[in-house]
Amino acid sequence: PARFVLTLLGFLGYISLYAMRVNLSVAIVAMVGKQHHAENGTNATITCAELIVFKNETNENDTQAGEFTWDSYIQGQVVGSYFYGYIVTQIPGGLLAERYGAKWIYGFGILTTSLLTFLSPIAARWNVWSLVALRVLMGLAGGVSFPAMNVMIGKWVPKTERSRISTTMNMGVMIGTLLTNIVTGQLSEGSFLGGWPSVFYVSGLLGSVWFVLWAVLIHEKPEDHPRISKQELIYIQEGIDKSKKKDTKMPWKSIWTSMPMWALIVAHFGQNWVFYTLLTMMPTYLGNVLHFDLKDNGLVSGIPYLMMALFALPASVVADFLRAGDYLRVTTIRKIMNSIAFFGPALCAVAIAFTGCRPIIIIILFSLSFGLNGLIFSSLMVNHVDMSPNYAGTLLGITNGIATLPGFLAPLFVGTLLQSGQTLRNWGLVYLSSAGIHIFTGLFYDIFASSELQPWNDESEEEKSEKKASTLSDTYSQQSKL
Repeated sequence: PARFVLTLLGFLGYISLYAMRVNLSVAIVAMVGKQHHAENGTNATITCAELIVFKNETNENDTQAGEFTWDSYIQGQVVGSYFYGYIVTQIPGGLLAERYGAKWIYGFGILTTSLLTFLSPIAARWNVWSLVALRVLMGLAGGVSFPAMNVMIGKWVPKTERSRISTTMNMGVMIGTLLTNIVTGQLSEGSFLGGWPSVFYVSGLLGSVWFVLWAVLIHEKPEDHPRISKQELIYIQEGIDKSKKKDTKMPWKSIWTSMPMWALIVAHFGQNWVFYTLLTMMPTYLGNVLHFDLKDNGLVSGIPYLMMALFALPASVVADFLRAGDYLRVTTIRKIMNSIAFFGPALCAVAIAFTGCRPIIIIILFSLSFGLNGLIFSSLMVNHVDMSPNYAGTLLGITNGIATLPGFLAPLFVGTLLQSGQTLRNWGLVYLSSAGIHIFTGLFYDIFASSELQPWNDESEEEKSEKKASTLSDTYSQQSKL
């Protein structure tokens, strides 16, 4: 079926996008090398010193040369620069996809990212700030992807399949991150195409090949597809909400004054705060507190993303089953899934804070936390399309744009908590604060969220104003006649 081809290429598109998005985080280790200068002292000053086996890390001086001599501040600027562009194109990406077509906005976003990825080694060798500028441009191009795909889902996916198709596509994010962590490490250590530059050439090629398939096989609407069966076309048309009229004005006032919309904003912000905290700080925790070496660190850091994928898909099947059978209201289904996705990881974070130096238990808790959080794709992340398929791209652009702020703020907050040292107590504060944010934002969603089709989905502010004015005019005319 044509909609399953869209699902597959959406999944592969997210894999290629995330391969280009996160490859630098691993490649930069090889680009700058490794320098380890331990402080003088005894194992008593080291957190979880009993986990250090076969070496005395307090006196080790391990240096591995890299091509660049960027300090930690510069490295942070390089890795974080993607978000500077990413946050800018969230809302424009949704608006452009709704107005001009989501197929080409999504496709050209990934193609542009691919072409810029090819240039990364040249930019890095020219000047570090040229690499920063390049990453900003990549963020601008990649920022349109999620809002644009939400528009495609609104046009192609019947309501009773929305959870599992959306989740399947988003599994590309998790699988892409997992595979990139593994493959990037191997390429960086090898000699193929110069070592670390091959990371960018391979991921750029992946995105370019994907674009050719997307351009040839995907069509903007089911009605435009030359090979779709009549049965599938009718099935899709009967299963989606009607499209808006052309040239209607965006109902901005209704969107910004909608409490269900604010529930999405708050929940998405909280979700990304915790996700970015774990994404950026988990390798540091595993290395500095639990003392995993680089190879084991990369493998262990990837396990939670695999668990997220393994939990997400079955949950989406259950969500669609409950909806198709009318066993529960859609809003109830979304809130149940969201509660598990938020409160489950919060409990895991509290447990990690008090577990101490027990690496096996902590890895299990990390994996369980990410796995339960995978239910987010059957709740918060698909809720935009439930509320307004006509403006789903813009809604996701708004929430994801605001939810990009934790990409800057969360690492700063964590850095402040760890400023006095990477002790169990300070790391405990990191996990307890994450749990608190997840609980608060999860409760806010459960109280105010709705998955019902919103009244402003089908008419613009201008139409409502004209309708109201017409009603008042008719009332006045009737009273005058009396």
